[in-house]
Amino acid sequence: RERFEFGGRDVASWFPRHMAKGLRQMRLALRRADCLVERSHIPLSGRNPALQEALGIRPHVLVLNKMDLADPCRQPVSARAGPGGGQPWCHRQGTEWQPCPCCLQVVPMVARLVANGPRYHRAESSEHNILVIGVPNVGKSSLINSLRRLHLKKGKATAVGGEPGITKAVLSRIQVCEKPLMYLVDTPGVLPPRLGDVEMGMKLALCGAIRDHLVGEDIMADYLLYTLNKQQQFGYVRRYGLGQPCDHIEVLLKHLALSQGRTQRVKVLTGTGNVNMMMLNYPAAAYEFLRDFRAGRLGRVTLD
Repeated sequence: RERFEFGGRDVASWFPRHMAKGLRQMRLALRRADCLVERSHIPLSGRNPALQEALGIRPHVLVLNKMDLADPCRQPVSARAGPGGGQPWCHRQGTEWQPCPCCLQVVPMVARLVANGPRYHRAESSEHNILVIGVPNVGKSSLINSLRRLHLKKGKATAVGGEPGITKAVLSRIQVCEKPLMYLVDTPGVLPPRLGDVEMGMKLALCGAIRDHLVGEDIMADYLLYTLNKQQQFGYVRRYGLGQPCDHIEVLLKHLALSQGRTQRVKVLTGTGNVNMMMLNYPAAAYEFLRDFRAGRLGRVTLD
């Protein structure tokens, strides 16, 4: 396919309204912040321009998450330190926590940016207050817990989860380092209140920033297949034992449901009464396809 048909979908229904409250809380917390740390799964589509506009001029660090799952041939665009920019680095996530070399850089980098920038009414304070921002389910709480384990050797201080919306409000300061004395503030994920580009919204959904059922697993799986084929990423062909790439999601989901036994019992009304029949479970197959992509089992892919 040369283009993907979104069918006139209304993306406004994908974004909960409580995020405006979170943005107001962040504006209040900004007065005590020396630096912003922004988490993102996707170099461009994963950033919320409303955050940069609302939170003003502060040293800004862009943290690109899960770089071990990104396509090495599609390098992200580097941003600049300062207003609206940042210093890109990666923080690997795994089943067992191990600090990667990049994780060791974030505290020295933030300390250097704060020392070289004006602090105005906080010039006499020796402690650093850092505001962690980003779209939902991008790993803000995980970053705070990781830095806390790395520098203080202490357990997690804020809840994490695999779905968007775990953090509901701006939390109190959490110490992550002793020298320099540094506190990070976890914040709720905030999406743009209006998103005219449906494709950007679909990319955010594929990375888990929007709950799957709000968008629809079927349309997400179809867009994922379109993206993989467009980038000539054919890891799904090898994983699912297909003879060749396919361009129709129904063909892929049928093969996946048959090969993995994804079936469901449905009740069919006939002239002689109700009859139970076993049918292929296409939603379960679509969810499996999405889960394999998010786990990196279809290869290293960058959506932007």
